[in-house]
Amino acid sequence: MAYLGREGRPAESGRRVIVVGDIINDVLVRPLSAVTTDSDTRAEIIRRPGGSAANLACWLGSLGSPVSFVGRVGHADHAYHCEYMTRFGVDARLAVDWDRETGTIVIIVDADGGRTMLVDRGANLDLTLLDVPVELLEQASVLHLTGYSYFEEGVRAVALALMSSARERGVALSVDPSSVAFLEDVGPERFLSWTAGAQLCFPNRDEAAVLSGCSDPVVGAERLCTYYETVVVTLDGDGAVVARRGSRPVAVPALRVRPVDTTGAGDAFCAGFLDTWLRCPDPVAAAVAGVRVARDAVVRMGARPPAPPAKNLARTI
Repeated sequence: MAYLGREGRPAESGRRVIVVGDIINDVLVRPLSAVTTDSDTRAEIIRRPGGSAANLACWLGSLGSPVSFVGRVGHADHAYHCEYMTRFGVDARLAVDWDRETGTIVIIVDADGGRTMLVDRGANLDLTLLDVPVELLEQASVLHLTGYSYFEEGVRAVALALMSSARERGVALSVDPSSVAFLEDVGPERFLSWTAGAQLCFPNRDEAAVLSGCSDPVVGAERLCTYYETVVVTLDGDGAVVARRGSRPVAVPALRVRPVDTTGAGDAFCAGFLDTWLRCPDPVAAAVAGVRVARDAVVRMGARPPAPPAKNLARTI
């Protein structure tokens, strides 16, 4: 029986997205009052599966797009994460790490939905090419990688090898820079050299400023088209800017909502974009779809869409 996405259409085998990257155990903390130093503060604390790449895969699956995800988890979490992703229709290819635990992020959410993240990437740092089934790229229309796959030397080698294999097979490349702090750490010039030639790049406003050297997202998007065919700069509640090499940038507005938690909003945007772009390669129409999906993401706690029910999850994180 074909998995049906939220729009009620069956997954189509001819437009598969292969997502490779981090899968995480998120611990979301929302203080219910001003934080009291060296004492107690009442808070809402929620545990959810996360990770930018894994979130994107689940959003794609929820929309009905055929998607495979490759990542690495600690052995205690393998069955849980596989089953959870399968509930969205994701073809989950999770390698087991017997030495490291699954990556964990503590996310402190402020009153406006903003986030401060404390990151331990755990088993994600041990991903190898052997963890990526060879046949997956043969089935793919798009390979999507996040910036986290470039920030550490070992995983970066995997990402660069996958990009080379994708190019040889005519598979489109999609990149989400992911982290201002880590971009600044490795240097924007190095990141651009590693990812140049990708068909799609999805920086947010701050990431675009770091990569382009310009705080104006329109100008920044134009500059980044030197490296990528299409650049989509996401602007939080202000929508997005879409720039194509050789064309004038287009602003895509957002329908404003009061955010509860912006964790995963960029991943949701990318999923909405790719889901539409693979059926109709109009980046402006795809960005409109991305804005719509991101709006759905920010009105609840957690980085993924609501999961279909399952009777037998192996464990809870």
